[in-house]
Amino acid sequence: MNYSYAWKIGLSLNQDVIAEAASASPQRKAGELKTGKMRPVNTIVAILPAFLTAVSAGSILFKGGTVVAFDKQTQGLRVIRNGAVLVEDDRITGVFDSTPSKTPKGAEVVDMTGKILTPGFIDTHRHGWQTAFKTMASNTTLIEFFGRYSSFVAPFFWNATDVYDSQLAGLYEALNAGVTSSLDHATATWSKDAAEAGLNASIDSGARVFYGFSFANISGVITVEQLYPVFRDLAKKSALKKSPTTLGIAYDGWGPNPNVPEIHNIMALAKELNVSVITTHSLQGPWGFNNSPEDIHALNYLNISIPIVFSHASFLTPTGADLLRQTNQYISITPESEMHYGQGHPVSYNIQDQASLGIDTHITFSTDILTQSRIWLQQTRYERYLDVLEQSKLPGSNPMSAEQAFILATRSGALALRRDDLGAIFTGAKADLVIFDGNSPALLGWVDPVAAVILHASVGDIEGVLVDGKWVKKGGKIVAKGWPKARERFLASAKRLQAVWREMPLPAPPPEFNGNPVVDPVRIDTLRGPGDGYGHIHI
Repeated sequence: MNYSYAWKIGLSLNQDVIAEAASASPQRKAGELKTGKMRPVNTIVAILPAFLTAVSAGSILFKGGTVVAFDKQTQGLRVIRNGAVLVEDDRITGVFDSTPSKTPKGAEVVDMTGKILTPGFIDTHRHGWQTAFKTMASNTTLIEFFGRYSSFVAPFFWNATDVYDSQLAGLYEALNAGVTSSLDHATATWSKDAAEAGLNASIDSGARVFYGFSFANISGVITVEQLYPVFRDLAKKSALKKSPTTLGIAYDGWGPNPNVPEIHNIMALAKELNVSVITTHSLQGPWGFNNSPEDIHALNYLNISIPIVFSHASFLTPTGADLLRQTNQYISITPESEMHYGQGHPVSYNIQDQASLGIDTHITFSTDILTQSRIWLQQTRYERYLDVLEQSKLPGSNPMSAEQAFILATRSGALALRRDDLGAIFTGAKADLVIFDGNSPALLGWVDPVAAVILHASVGDIEGVLVDGKWVKKGGKIVAKGWPKARERFLASAKRLQAVWREMPLPAPPPEFNGNPVVDPVRIDTLRGPGDGYGHIHI
């Protein structure tokens, strides 16, 4: 099966609520539901790029700090103490063991004494438009998510301006956390206006977004066939030529039971328009959203020049793993998501040589790759230690290092996207950089910069962020011009949407999903005496 089953589940779980709310909602009219058209976004969104651009830096010299650089020969890290990095325009043009004697005229000089300079973090799976739902889904399940928070429900209540505001706010949240590149599985493509709004917000944010335009049939809203001209039009946007954001494709109908003519049409578009990436949700096992390496290989599309990123790949088979290695394609492990929703990751520990890290739905948990890398490092250690302990033996070494986790959070994401110029500090790389305040309470006294970042730092320790050589965070604050006004607009949009969802009853889980029974796991009891302390969501 493919995600069409999830669309049916999503719509059926809240069908009555959707119908009632849509008829009353000023955001959607009856005629709009049939065509997939939405309120024009141009009147508000078009004025934003002028004041939401990142602060241009020209030439910048970072001197006197500790640089976590990359050694291309060893494919490992090289720590330079009291080093320097020169940025000119969008590139790193020099990595030095000490401060160079000459500095380009007019260069900004940044004193890095006591600070740590790292490459930007790379998130290879994200749904950026959903920011307005933040904290509303703390106890949700994946099945409930389909029927309540997904693109199967949102089109009946969201307008394109909501998509823009929510996407932009989410990207600034990520940039604030040092995530300079993200692969967005952009499911807000239920209309031309919504799809364009999400792309516009990505461009305007200054982030490096691989905007994976989702081709999906949404009943009563839009079809894949209607999306072809929308995608073509977006690919012609002149703003893309001057932005680190690029256009990719997201598609979840690879198998089983693929629509082969549809796939051929999508892949013809991918080749014709030279998309930057293709991504798919791959969730085998009892979930049945296969979209596996085997499925794509059977259609002769796995071994191509375009990178294909398999999100989750929780039940990847040995054959699938072999295919990934043979074709140099990657998975995106989303540790917190796979724990939160119950996708699991029982075999992902064994394919980390073809893996990167992602976040998924930042509305339900952390938006930073720091947290994901830390969770994954410790979870991997736990699993490998358990292998030993269950044999009544004791572990004599640590199975995964902090450096390996750091590489997963940075360089591996770049390799997944086949961008050799990302995720690392070396001469010629893109100037996507993060500055950590080594004198913060959390990091004070650090010696190993990699351990400091992976095991001790938090978002609050990030002092500065650059994307493409431009400041997006400086002095601990987002520096995009006009961000306060954009924040106010997002809050107004979120307040209205949250009010709608607050009144929406939680959908009851179906008795079965994809032919498998849906059951309740054992509920945890944290309360002494009667009751279990589970409580409520406080929205």
